[in-house]
Amino acid sequence: MGFEHVDIEKEGAVATLWLDRPEKMNAMSIDIWADIPTAMASIESDEDIRVVILAGRGPCFTVGIDIGVLAQLAPSGPSQAISNRNLYEKIRELQQTASVIADSRLPVIAAVHGYCLGAGMDLITACDIRLCSDDAIFSVRETKMGLVADVGTLQRLPEIIGAGHTAEMALTGADFDASHAVKIGLCNETLPDQEALMKRAGDLAGSIASNSPLVAQGIKRVLAANRARTVDEALDFVAQWNTSYLISNDLKEAISAFGEKREPEVKGA
Repeated sequence: MGFEHVDIEKEGAVATLWLDRPEKMNAMSIDIWADIPTAMASIESDEDIRVVILAGRGPCFTVGIDIGVLAQLAPSGPSQAISNRNLYEKIRELQQTASVIADSRLPVIAAVHGYCLGAGMDLITACDIRLCSDDAIFSVRETKMGLVADVGTLQRLPEIIGAGHTAEMALTGADFDASHAVKIGLCNETLPDQEALMKRAGDLAGSIASNSPLVAQGIKRVLAANRARTVDEALDFVAQWNTSYLISNDLKEAISAFGEKREPEVKGA
């Protein structure tokens, strides 16, 4: 598909979704916000794809929202009420750009190098796994711009790094480096440079893709279902899930492969 500042590369069972506006340090223009959901839908429509990597081309992952998008959030309408409604609907539209990643049935790995500011945090907190390079810098930059972050960071970050670390990042708007990101659990691992980062992301994606896609998708759904549920409610959900999906051709193949001492050939059926 022809996107201006988003690109999709597919290799085997792995798709890489690139933020591709390097000359502007991948500042998220209005077309990027609109194209990410379309790009994710395109990736998900390919039954051969099992894992997605989210990365940025050029000097960094992203410096966050393009200032031109903020200008479009200025009040507009014949009355204050209509202006407020228009702003509310615009914010909800922007939120969907991150939510399509969180809601995707496919596991998504964020590969972060250089700056990951503001809207970048919204994107990576919607991912399932985060890796970074040693030069990565993270910030809830909206705070420094006089804004309350409203596209998903404040909702998803506490589950990843805890309430205290979230409060520190959000209330200060300060920059945090790669070593701190790993220390607090924002990222699983830091790599020496972007080349090593993308190799590690590819290896990890390949490892995930080698398993049954039904199982990987089920794990993502079950982990999401655990939120806001008691342990017993979450256990009931996974019982219902496996009642629907446990008996699969992949399960039969895995059992046969185990008995025959070979790698299974799982096909997501």
